[in-house]
Amino acid sequence: MIINVVTIFPDFFVTPLGLSIPARAAAAGSVEYRVIDLRDFTHDRHRTVDDTPYGGGPGMVMKPAPFFEAVEALGATTPIVLMSARGRRFAQADAVRFAAGNELTILCGHYKDVDQRVADHLATEELSLGDFVLSGGEPAALAVIDATVRLLRGAMSDQESAFGDSFWERGLSAPSYTRPPEFRGHTVPEILLSGDHKKIAEWRESEGERLTQEQKVRNSS
Repeated sequence: MIINVVTIFPDFFVTPLGLSIPARAAAAGSVEYRVIDLRDFTHDRHRTVDDTPYGGGPGMVMKPAPFFEAVEALGATTPIVLMSARGRRFAQADAVRFAAGNELTILCGHYKDVDQRVADHLATEELSLGDFVLSGGEPAALAVIDATVRLLRGAMSDQESAFGDSFWERGLSAPSYTRPPEFRGHTVPEILLSGDHKKIAEWRESEGERLTQEQKVRNSS
């Protein structure tokens, strides 16, 4: 697949996309990253991407024209995602949907806001990581990219591992343990050392359900 990222900070993505799973996915030929400098689609000597808001008020608003021109130059197809605090919360199901496609374009805002016409008439959806505000869309875009490309062929040495993750057609996954069986007086649950795979599977399912319910209670309080 192709992942396009439109940003005023292209250097932000150089190191993360060159490391670990995002890099493995690219090396395997499963993904191509195209990071686009939004300022390349401005037409003044200062390469201006923002302006004061209509109606007054503090902060600066990113202009619509550079975003439209960047996406048009890419010839991007859907989905075109604007990372936005107003967006629906990104979920594992979105990562699965994106990974099944051929192309994904992510628009990164900055400053106070992005002109609403980008959300209404260019982006096909708005996504958020949660109820908090970041300095820009770049960290959120990286999270979406990582969650998506780890599902692609060649990204993980053990692809089956992804199917046991939290939120993969389920709630949270069960806790994980590895050697040693005892560390500073803290022991691994005996069931995991039993060799009884049926009981281990049942324990993992039960623990996942328990943790999912506990999380729901915490989130509602």
